[in-house]
Amino acid sequence: MAKIGIYGSSFDPITNVHLWTASTIAHRCKLDEVIFLPCSSNRTDKTMNTADEHRWEMIKLAISDNPKFKANDYEMHRNAWEVYTYYTMEHFKEKFPEDELYFIMGADLLVDIANGEWKFAEELIANNKFIVMARDGIDMLKTISHSPLLRNHDDGTRFHLVDKGLAMEISSTYIREEFSRGGEPRYLLPETCYEYIKQHSLYQ
Repeated sequence: MAKIGIYGSSFDPITNVHLWTASTIAHRCKLDEVIFLPCSSNRTDKTMNTADEHRWEMIKLAISDNPKFKANDYEMHRNAWEVYTYYTMEHFKEKFPEDELYFIMGADLLVDIANGEWKFAEELIANNKFIVMARDGIDMLKTISHSPLLRNHDDGTRFHLVDKGLAMEISSTYIREEFSRGGEPRYLLPETCYEYIKQHSLYQ
């Protein structure tokens, strides 16, 4: 039985922090595989800044040298009304029925779930396990204990709380802004992705 982490994000573009985070979690949580899952451009709550094909190609370039890292475009092909994390995890549990799956997310998303901002939150929390990454200013244990939904499903294995140790939070937004204003974010993302962005004149 393998341990697999599902790591969803817009990856617009993928950054070195995304890769460092995935590597750190794979090491700390003894994961056999991390699946990079770019979100759908059909979502009504997010606006992508470049075409799906470019996000997808950059992810493949970024993870090509790590055998533990895989890319999956499942959500990219979903309609807006089908893109819910509960549905996504059900899909992967059907795809990997013998394996142990974890949804990887930041503590800010844990707060959103606790505040009732996620659809199918009860089903999602009741039927899945989570690796939660620390975010500055968020007390993860307090978030769980103050939420009836989270605390009543916390059996000691539901939430694996991870403090990465360093506050490396260079965002895709920052990188996009640097490109758009003629900045030089070269060493904030993989060299292959940097060259791809330059070649295709993305984020201009």
